[in-house]
Amino acid sequence: MKGISVILILLTLQTQAQWKSYLISIKGDTINCVDKKDLKQGKWVLRTEELRGEPGFEEEGVFENDKREGVWRKYNLSGDLIALNNYRWGYKDGKQQYFTMLGDLEREESWYAADPEHPIDTVEVPDLYNPGKIETKIIKHEIAEVRHGTWKYYDPTTGFITKTEKYFYGQLEKDLLGGGNKPAGTSSTATQNSTSPNTKKPKEVLDWEKKNSGKKKIKYKDGSTSGGL
Repeated sequence: MKGISVILILLTLQTQAQWKSYLISIKGDTINCVDKKDLKQGKWVLRTEELRGEPGFEEEGVFENDKREGVWRKYNLSGDLIALNNYRWGYKDGKQQYFTMLGDLEREESWYAADPEHPIDTVEVPDLYNPGKIETKIIKHEIAEVRHGTWKYYDPTTGFITKTEKYFYGQLEKDLLGGGNKPAGTSSTATQNSTSPNTKKPKEVLDWEKKNSGKKKIKYKDGSTSGGL
């Protein structure tokens, strides 16, 4: 027993020398550590009290050099899990899930975090009008975290997806398509003109065809420069 007590004292002294401040959880774990450079490190539990009608909550996860890293869990003050968030370099990255108090999935988001020290990425961009074509582009991220990937909204009572959105580095896919499945800037009139067979014939010819419909076919000149009859 005496040997165990000596080991515990040594570990306590080592911990005190390593951290500027820390807490001991009810399980005996060292949490909420701040190093000598005033940077948060290791496992943390953060509590936000209810304020001005906004519900309070608790979060637990890991800090690396004062930045959130990996999976963080968020609970309401009754202890119900209400969110699972993933972080990289202190920013949202990858899948984020949000739950009702009954534990039903309510929303699923997808985010992309850029390395703040290297904000330029080389990415492969699919051609929206030619799925088999891939282009390599260099992207400079103006902000550290952007919506990227598929967002899903659920009906908590049935579990069915009620809405889906697709983002590409912060932009909705439908916006990239110009609001539809045709290239941006293409009007509906232009599309109609390109597919209508009658727009290639002069008005006089169309009037003549209407007047002589049902009669024996007669050759006519259409005003073109081919010179044919």
